[in-house]
Formats: sequence, structure tokens, C-alpha cells
Amino acid sequence: MHQVKNRALLACLALAVLLLAARALGGEASPASAAAAVPASAGNWGLSFQTEGAAPIGNATVEDLAQHRAYYLGDTGKKVIYLTFDCGYENGYTEQILDALKKHNAPAAFFVVGNMVETAPDIIRRMANEGHIVGNHTYHHPDMSSISDQAAFQKELASLEELYQQTTGKPLSHFYRPPQGKYSEQNLQQAHAMGYTTVFWSLAYVDWYVDNQPTHQQAYDKLLPRIHDGAIVLLHSTSRTNAEILDELLTKWEEMGYTFASLNELPGVR
Repeated sequence: MHQVKNRALLACLALAVLLLAARALGGEASPASAAAAVPASAGNWGLSFQTEGAAPIGNATVEDLAQHRAYYLGDTGKKVIYLTFDCGYENGYTEQILDALKKHNAPAAFFVVGNMVETAPDIIRRMANEGHIVGNHTYHHPDMSSISDQAAFQKELASLEELYQQTTGKPLSHFYRPPQGKYSEQNLQQAHAMGYTTVFWSLAYVDWYVDNQPTHQQAYDKLLPRIHDGAIVLLHSTSRTNAEILDELLTKWEEMGYTFASLNELPGVR
């Protein structure tokens, strides 16, 4: 009897470890419920891929997110992809990414932080001049879900707005992505109050470890079978693999019948 109980306990512990590991993938394949609502307390954005080629289920529904002007999916009635890149710093690959986007005439959104704007102003200006959205990923990249004060929340976003304006002479686009996908319902309300649209994602993979980059094939194995209509794709501009495969990846998606759209074309964005 004791052996049976011990085995059951070990099985429960193993399941708990697996669930925590899945969530640590930054929203790539975290468990979620179709009936999930926006969490009132702090949480991490997460996805559950259930059917190949179909949109994943998020840990908040499209309808609940829409109440706060937030998205994780675009137009699921069209074979369209919305490309987004998180840019924490310049690692030598962003211009190669921009070259591939230009070759395919593909619009993208680059979510930048203060360090990126300060250290790579020419690249930031190129993003803007080539018609891409430059979005707000906060000035310091903190855990925004831990910030409950509206003034402190606003300072993180407004500081980046000011820096971007000084650097480019243009206003920063009012699209916001929470660092690490950490957010709460209050955060969505805070961003909405500042006129921002919050953008999560419906497809990502582990591409951010610069010293442990996936092979090209490993990237394709994640990004090709999981692509879906209306996908908001998250890639990191610091990734060598992303820079190396992007031209071919966009070609493969085009061969599957997909086109690329700007976040400005998300349903209901105004």
C-alpha cells in the first residue's frame, strides 16, 4: 500500500515539474483553458497548441483580451501572419532581419527597450524609415505585473516614448508588449488608459539563448507546423538563427499561401 501511495505521489510531483517547465518556455506551450479569463493577479502569457495548423488556445480568451484592447491573434479568417520582434539589445543581427523583410516586402513590428534605442539609433531609424512599427517594450524591461501604481507604470512607457521621439523625430507607435509576457488585468487597463494596444503572440519558440541557439531545422520544426491563420509571431532579434533563416522562412510561409500584414491591420485596431 505504501509503495502504491509513493508511486502516486511521485507521479503527481513529476506532472507538476512538467507543467512548470512548460510555463518557463515563455508562452511557447504552456497549459491553458478555453474558458480562461484575464487573470486579476500577475501571470505569464501562455499557449496550448492542440491541433497542427490551428490557432492555439491562450490563457486568456480573444474576447476577454479585446475588452482591454489586447490581442494574441489577428484575423483568423485569412491566411495572414503578423510578424513581431522583441529587441532587448543589438546583437549584430537586426540589419540582416531588416534585409529579409525588405526583400519580401513584409511589414513587421519591433518592440524595443531603452537600451536598444540608445545603443543602436541608426537601426531604430532604419526600422521607422522602412515603414515598420516600432512598439513599446518599456524603457528598462522590468516585470510590469509587479507595478500597480499608474504613475510608475506610465513612466516606464512614457520614458521610452520620449527617447524614441528624440532619436527619430517621430512619435512612438502605441503598441505595447509586456516584458517576458508578464501581466495582469490591471496592467492591461493601465496600458489602455495610456492609449496603447497590448500585443501578445500566438506563435513563438525558444530562440533567446544566444549561447545555445537552435539549429535551422529545429527552428523550422517549431515554426512551420504550428503556423496558423491570423498568427502573431514572436521572434527575438538577438537570435543568430532567426537572422540566418528568416529569408527562407518567409519564403516557406509564402509557399504555404500566407501573406504578411501590419499590426495596424489587426481587426478593430483604430
